[in-house]
Amino acid sequence: MNWIQCLTEAIRYIEKHLTVAINVDEVSNKAYSSSSHFQLVFHLVTGITVGEYIRNRRLSMAAYDLLHPDCRIIDVAMRYQYDTQESFSKAFTRFHGVSPSKARRNNIRFFHPLSIDITIQGGFEMSRKLIDEFYWSNISETANEKTGAERYKDITAWALKARGKNPSVFDALTEWILDDTQWTDAKLAENEQILMQGVLARFKEQNAKLRSYLQELEPSGVVNAAVFKALDRFDEELCGETHNEYLRETIAKLHTDFTIMRERGVRELIAGDKTGPAGTDTINIFGYINILEGCDSGVQWALFMPDMVKQQQQGFQVEEFEYRTFPAMRFVGLTFIHDMDDAACEARHGDASRTLDAMTEYKSDFDYDLFFMHHNGGGVDTSPWCGFFGRFMKAGTPVPEGYVSFDFVPQRTGEAGPPFISQAAFAVFTGDAEAMHKREGFDSDAMYDVTRNIILGQGMNIPYPDKYWTAEIHLDGHDKPSTGYLFSVEM
Repeated sequence: MNWIQCLTEAIRYIEKHLTVAINVDEVSNKAYSSSSHFQLVFHLVTGITVGEYIRNRRLSMAAYDLLHPDCRIIDVAMRYQYDTQESFSKAFTRFHGVSPSKARRNNIRFFHPLSIDITIQGGFEMSRKLIDEFYWSNISETANEKTGAERYKDITAWALKARGKNPSVFDALTEWILDDTQWTDAKLAENEQILMQGVLARFKEQNAKLRSYLQELEPSGVVNAAVFKALDRFDEELCGETHNEYLRETIAKLHTDFTIMRERGVRELIAGDKTGPAGTDTINIFGYINILEGCDSGVQWALFMPDMVKQQQQGFQVEEFEYRTFPAMRFVGLTFIHDMDDAACEARHGDASRTLDAMTEYKSDFDYDLFFMHHNGGGVDTSPWCGFFGRFMKAGTPVPEGYVSFDFVPQRTGEAGPPFISQAAFAVFTGDAEAMHKREGFDSDAMYDVTRNIILGQGMNIPYPDKYWTAEIHLDGHDKPSTGYLFSVEM
């Protein structure tokens, strides 16, 4: 939808809401634009400001209401959103030249609703709908009379719903950017409005409002401080100051010269690949839209994950949680065979434990039996899951015959998969072991979900999918249930 049509929608919205409070931000949403940009365009197209238009229409309608003999001035003033009869009378007199009590059919002015007849043909129906599909926050509608905890709960509820909806909209945005028919020279200017104003600028506005709102609630002690870190990162990316070295030059140029979007290769770098509704699919091209989707999710996770983590701990609890950077090390172990029964698994894990026990000179400082898992640097939905019984040993440990090994280094190197990064969140659990390993209602099991969700709630980066790994830790030996968990992070 083009700008003229968007303005028409905004005017229709105003006309339907003349007797209730109108927020300019809500009106600008109808034009799929930031508030400041919408007000500028409205003034350029109509010759008056949004505020003047609303005031002119209300005073016109108020005059017609006052022609009815049973209408009281105070009632009309309240109907058209004036705080007092006095302020209404002053505004009415300035507009009509007569006071409300002297309004007559032959001495009142009437400002008719604007009708913009110019139309611009174009293929923007999908992109217009796309912008509106994002689950934008409605912070201004939150009741101020609520407690800080109640107001924060409203924001976390929004975040949870946004997390369920926004990934698919980012995927649609990727599709639109990669659709060559949408990127002719004739459409470039309006596409710039859609992407830079309708999406990026609007996210900036939402972030600014959210930041201000959370800072107001911060003294009540309910705000997860990690959300400010997530907002900082999101704002940097929205301004073109990306943390991604590979995309830095392209993204910076996008923000200064939108004409680069004529090139298919540039648009592929901006769009990236679709990530799926849950944001978990493997992607071949990691683009700017993928970065923005990750930043959006980071803000939402920081808001609702802490409460979710509390709710998920049923029958068990997290006793310890910390982030560790291990020195270079090597995992050595035996491969898990998928058709093994429990007894065979225990026996295989026991074999690994006894073999590694004998290699005393190669023991690491993290000398626990564990079950190590990874996806070879691919996504959980496309790359096979691999599991291994073994231990973390010193770097360079010789690998016994029939065993496998994977190296770990403190910093990212190389392509996807090994060597993995030896940085991880370490969680220790207490309580009912069966509850810790419960799978129903969890992505993997309870320990996995709780560990991951604490990480997300604290704004830490999981190096998914290329360096992603996890490990169940048998803190009391391989023959006892695992009660610890390592989850890969990148600090």
